[in-house]
Amino acid sequence: MTERRLVLMRHAKSSWKQPGLTDHDRPLNGRGRQDAPAMADALVVRGWLPDAVVSSTAARTLETWSLMEDRFSPREFLTSESLYLAGLAAIVEHATRWDDGWSTVLVFGHNPGWSVAASRLSGQSVEMTTANCALLVGTGATWSDALKQSWTLKELLRPREPRW
Repeated sequence: MTERRLVLMRHAKSSWKQPGLTDHDRPLNGRGRQDAPAMADALVVRGWLPDAVVSSTAARTLETWSLMEDRFSPREFLTSESLYLAGLAAIVEHATRWDDGWSTVLVFGHNPGWSVAASRLSGQSVEMTTANCALLVGTGATWSDALKQSWTLKELLRPREPRW
């Protein structure tokens, strides 16, 4: 069996200062712009370098990635509307698109779906606040097979609790 590493990351803290914007179009606030690169550094220190990145199309997820991407060299970056306000079902939907040669995939999304997905995959209660990264390890011959199994929550990274 091949080890698969899945990073579920919730977007960094967003701004509510522009009331005319739709939820989908909200940008990050100052704290979010600080937290995103700090979380990228935490992933680099741990060696969790994504082979692929999949993101919701929301402005705050794309901005989170833009503040992290210079630390990584993924082979592929994809966006998907189905990850906006979605959860485990959308992650599984994308599993068949992931190259089975990839060991680590980073997926950006939103709550409540990301907390539910991390909890269901790991069998633990996981509450993901903004910019949190759930580092999950599973096994399977393919990503689709791995996502049908239970996963181990290796670590929950929080920007306000640096441990690196």
